[in-house]
Amino acid sequence: MAAPMSWRRLVCSVYAPAVSGVITRMSDRLFRTRDRRQGSSVLLLAPLLAEADPLSTTSQPRSQVTAGTEGLHHRFRWIADHVPAFRVPGHRVRVLRTPDEFFQVMKARIRTAKKRVVMASLYLGTGPLEQELVDCIEEALVRSRKESLTSDFKVSILLDYTRGSRGKRNSRTMLLPLLKGFPGQLRVALYHTPDLRGLLRLLVPERFNETIGVQHIKAYLFDDDLLISGANLSDSYFTNRQDRYVLLQGCREVADFFAELVGAVADSSLQLQPDDGARMQEGRVHPYKGDRTEFAAAARQRVMGVMNSARARQRLEATAAQEGEGAGEGTAAGPGRGDTWVFPLVQMKPLGISLDEQVTKRLLTEAGGDCRIYLTSGYFNLTRAYVQLLLGAAADYRILLASPEVNGFFGAKGVAGSIPAAYVHIARQFYSRVCRLGQQERIRLHEYHQRNWTFHAKGLWYYLQGSDKPCLTLVGSPNFGYRSVHRDLEAQIAIVTENKELQAQLQQEQEMLYQRSTEVSSSTFEQPNRYVKLWVKLVTPFIKNFF
Repeated sequence: MAAPMSWRRLVCSVYAPAVSGVITRMSDRLFRTRDRRQGSSVLLLAPLLAEADPLSTTSQPRSQVTAGTEGLHHRFRWIADHVPAFRVPGHRVRVLRTPDEFFQVMKARIRTAKKRVVMASLYLGTGPLEQELVDCIEEALVRSRKESLTSDFKVSILLDYTRGSRGKRNSRTMLLPLLKGFPGQLRVALYHTPDLRGLLRLLVPERFNETIGVQHIKAYLFDDDLLISGANLSDSYFTNRQDRYVLLQGCREVADFFAELVGAVADSSLQLQPDDGARMQEGRVHPYKGDRTEFAAAARQRVMGVMNSARARQRLEATAAQEGEGAGEGTAAGPGRGDTWVFPLVQMKPLGISLDEQVTKRLLTEAGGDCRIYLTSGYFNLTRAYVQLLLGAAADYRILLASPEVNGFFGAKGVAGSIPAAYVHIARQFYSRVCRLGQQERIRLHEYHQRNWTFHAKGLWYYLQGSDKPCLTLVGSPNFGYRSVHRDLEAQIAIVTENKELQAQLQQEQEMLYQRSTEVSSSTFEQPNRYVKLWVKLVTPFIKNFF
């Protein structure tokens, strides 16, 4: 027991202080430079979000707009100060409900893809269900060859190096046959955090090296369809591990953006070779052998280049649309066009990018007494900043977290098996603080229960006063914890919608998750399965930033 604890202390003492300072300085320089260069993007998105939209000469029928949402576009227009905004018809957004539906949709979309499949995940599992997914990719590649000798059908897969290389049979070995058979059509990129290097890389065991930082984005793209989720490509995520999944169908601009985003990270990653080797592209800075600052700067430039290019294109399109309408050249649009906005939020603190954190903080800060927020995290370990904002906000919060039995680490061997207890300790500390402040009516905790399942859902649903359906949701990979903010590469989308049908889907999703929960009270922590050993309580403050 002592050995695993000692390496954790080493990680904390060697890694955290040095890297956090570097990250903070890089992030500050990045945003000061970006703000001076670009200025505010309110002018860019104002035409897109205005009630009299210059991109559409057909007004949306009043019956399709949920009552009480007047001014909704004005309330969240500020998000466009940070990231691009994509306008889509709400009827093209579909909320999936179950792991099996997630799995079946992916297989079906891969089989019918004509030009591209792009998949970003922490890892690809090695079981029969994962093999089914690989077989679907192979079928698509074979079909594309039969249809044309010069097929431009491409498959790009981005995984994390450390998690994808664990064990003799791993994500890499699952994909090697495809890489050998289709070298010109398949790309497998393995992102390696620049923070796992030198002595630290030598000392941290394989099972725990991913605690330093990973590629955590979960985005699955098939032609012009984007499936954004927090779920990985592994059998439990296809069967009995509850997550969230939103499918955007036929949204080419959003799909193009995520293809470019994943491509930018892949360009900064090691490339898997047919002999199972992994090497950087020529001229790229190596993530752990090269200079850390140079690697982070180059990777940041590629990722921010995608963000900035998207915003620049939208600026030009908005200007052209305004001029065209002024000259009487506006184009007609179908009913429902433009009732939903999609904002991609990216968090890559090791590279100096903290856009998701900025937007999330402001959402929590500006949620007034007229708002109600449902927030969920499979690993409830909020950052100190998020805790302060929640405690100081006026909105009502309903926070859903995993009960110990549905925690992903429940029943794990060794020290990892005590992680659910550490989460219980963290939840109890938070609940006690809420009670001391007399806010237990405004901030309520709920625990998710489902027999023989685990819980991995994350995100939030945002309700305005008088509305029984959410007008905004966050969905993607972040957990609102220290790792999501500071260590890993994350991406999610903020969906702001006035579409009644889409709001109903989001409401049904929220209800499905919360109906399988019980509200936390002081007696909850007195139950036998909430007992936390003294050593776990003592160690948790030192290790909680690593899980």
